[in-house]
Amino acid sequence: MTARSPRAPRTLASLERVIVACRKCPRLIAHCQAIAGIKRRAYQDWVYWGRPVPGVGDPHARVIVVGLAPGAHGSNRTGRMFTGDAAGATLTASLYRTGFASQPTSLARDDGLVFTDLFLTAAARCAPPGNAPTPSEVARCRPYLVSELTLLPRLRVVVALGHLAHDAFLRAATEAGVHVPQPKPRFAHGAQARLPWGARELMLLDTYHPSQQNTLTGRLTPAMLDVVFRRARRALDAGVSPASRRREWP
Repeated sequence: MTARSPRAPRTLASLERVIVACRKCPRLIAHCQAIAGIKRRAYQDWVYWGRPVPGVGDPHARVIVVGLAPGAHGSNRTGRMFTGDAAGATLTASLYRTGFASQPTSLARDDGLVFTDLFLTAAARCAPPGNAPTPSEVARCRPYLVSELTLLPRLRVVVALGHLAHDAFLRAATEAGVHVPQPKPRFAHGAQARLPWGARELMLLDTYHPSQQNTLTGRLTPAMLDVVFRRARRALDAGVSPASRRREWP
C-alpha cells in the first residue's frame, strides 16, 4: 500500500499548530533548543520560544512578505516572525511608515502590533546555525509556504527579502499552481515580476534583506525599503495588470 500524504491544513490557525509542532529537521530543533537554553546575556529573564515559528499577520492579506529564517535571539526568542532583533526593527518601521503595521516597533508577541493587509512568513521556520538553513531543510519547510499562499485567497503581492527568499518563494509558487516563466525571474533589489495564477496575478517585488549586514553597510537604507513597500501599496491601489512584465525601478 502507498502511504497517504498528510491532509493539508485548511486554515491558517491549523497550519500554525502544525508548524509549531514540526520536528522534521533534528539539527534545527536541537539548535533552537540550545539557543533557548544558553540565551543572550541581555535576555536572561526571557523564556525563549525555542521552536518553529509560524507566519503571522492579516488572514485577509493581499501582501505576503517572505524572509529567510527566524533569528536566534529574535523570533526564536519571541515566537513571532521578525520580532525582537535588528532586522525586525528595520522591517517593522518600514511597514509602519507605509501603512501595513499599527506601530513602528516589534518587540514581543503581546506588544499590540497588528498587521493590516499583510502577512509575514519565511522560507525556513527554525533558527538555523550561522543563519544558513541547508537546501534540504528549506525544502522540508516548503509545504508550509505553499499552504500559506493557498490559504490567503486575496493575495496579490509578494515581497521577497533577499535572494534565498526569492528562490524559495518561486519554488513554493510553482507547487501552488502559480505560472513561473522560464527562465525564472532573477533576484535584484528593486526588481519586479508578474506571475499569472489562474484568473489572478501575483506581483513579485524583490529587496535586499533588512539584516544588519545590509543596513549597517548602507547596502539597504530605510528609504530603499520604503520604496518597495510603497510600490506594493500602489500595486494594491491600482490593481494588478494582466500584462506580464519585469523591470527594475530607477
